[in-house]
Amino acid sequence: MSVAPTRRSVLGTLRGTLSPVALVALAVVLVSALTSCSASDGNKRSGGVDLATLAASTTKAKLPRAPRDTAPLQATEGDVVHPRRTLPVHAEPGRGAFAKITPTQMGDTWLPVVGRRGEWTQVLLPSRPNGSTGWLRTAQLEERRTPYLVRVHVGSRRLDLLRDGDLVGTWSVAVGAPETPTPVGRTFLLGSIVDPEQRYSPLILPLGSHSDTLDSYGGGPGTVALHGWPDASVFGRAVSHGCVRVPAEALEQLRRVPLGTLVIVDQY
Repeated sequence: MSVAPTRRSVLGTLRGTLSPVALVALAVVLVSALTSCSASDGNKRSGGVDLATLAASTTKAKLPRAPRDTAPLQATEGDVVHPRRTLPVHAEPGRGAFAKITPTQMGDTWLPVVGRRGEWTQVLLPSRPNGSTGWLRTAQLEERRTPYLVRVHVGSRRLDLLRDGDLVGTWSVAVGAPETPTPVGRTFLLGSIVDPEQRYSPLILPLGSHSDTLDSYGGGPGTVALHGWPDASVFGRAVSHGCVRVPAEALEQLRRVPLGTLVIVDQY
């Protein structure tokens, strides 16, 4: 059993002056810089596609041509992939390139596999609209497997963490308020922001999904995240702007979960 690499800290140490929302927004700024650097081959061609003409699939991007996830509540085998270089993303295997994916965003880019067809691999993307997918040529990917699966139940306001199908733990959490709900469907751990002295949450895990009601928040694109919260009274309530606030014990367990790991959010 191979496991995807552990996460990297994106921001280093930010002394506890920023809220989780502000930290995620700052991480998004770094995503732009990292993507710009890793896409330095953007003027090259890949598989006959001019990469310079394609928008990078990041948490800031809107990709209206992206195919939608057709099985938004289905678990996978845990396969995750990493692009070895900047690659075109296709609407169908071998045709309809509509974006590009870079090897680094919030650390290395790891994406969950949701489909296979011949020499092609279908992945979830970190861009709007939620549930965006695309096809990548398998030979150009590094492949690993994560044993973890995260399930968030919006209705009962609980988070389950599973490893190889076994329950690691279940916790009461806070989810989005009715006017800013946590979006349902499949997403994944996109990045990691680590700061042990940050007073709101020592670990923030941005996901590949975004608020359905906020186009932007805190200076960022409304990226949803898993993070801690200093006031335990919020757990079991629908009070956030779409993020999932978790207790310290859950956050410590989530620290071990590799990037690219599938997160399924449902209404139960």
